[in-house]
Amino acid sequence: MTTSAATSRLRPGGRSARVQAAVHQAVRDLTALHGRDALTIPQIAARAGVTPSTIYRRWGDLVELLADVSIERLRDEADPPDTGSVRGDLLAWGEQFLEEMSSELGRQVLKDVLTASGYGDGSAPCQCLQITAGQITMLVGRARSRGQATPSVDCVLDTLVAPIIYRLLMGAGTPTAQQVVQWVDACMAQGGRAEAAPCGAHAVEAAAP
Repeated sequence: MTTSAATSRLRPGGRSARVQAAVHQAVRDLTALHGRDALTIPQIAARAGVTPSTIYRRWGDLVELLADVSIERLRDEADPPDTGSVRGDLLAWGEQFLEEMSSELGRQVLKDVLTASGYGDGSAPCQCLQITAGQITMLVGRARSRGQATPSVDCVLDTLVAPIIYRLLMGAGTPTAQQVVQWVDACMAQGGRAEAAPCGAHAVEAAAP
């Protein structure tokens, strides 16, 4: 799949949006009825009222389609918790993120995203990163508007999100609530320094249109 094709799925409109909604709903319906292992492109197309060639042109193959459906589930998340403090917000968000990603559905989302091809702009992993970083960007921006010192978005990704994902993917055991507390405290310890020297480029990606 080309980058332009992947990027075109980010903000579909008009007929494109209707096709995406119908196909995504067909995937969810058929998964509930028959399970994921029974899914085929022709079956999904028939359920969605489109031709198989429409799905192949838009998504390329079943793996990419399943990744796109999983990414939409991530987009449906509500705004990050607002407890009034940076640490409280990070704790609440981190516990919620862990609960969602460690669930059966969350683990399937991770598998779908990482099975999809490519890692460039518009790829499934890149979109997943942008969604997660977008949540953290909102949380950090809200705290800064209250005049509170915060860690950077990059440091939250590296210090809180990364170890959760690593342990879930590598079979190192589901992280505990106490580990989330430790990682959040590590983020907070980097608060002042992190603003002046971000750890990477994730925050830039999250802010990109």
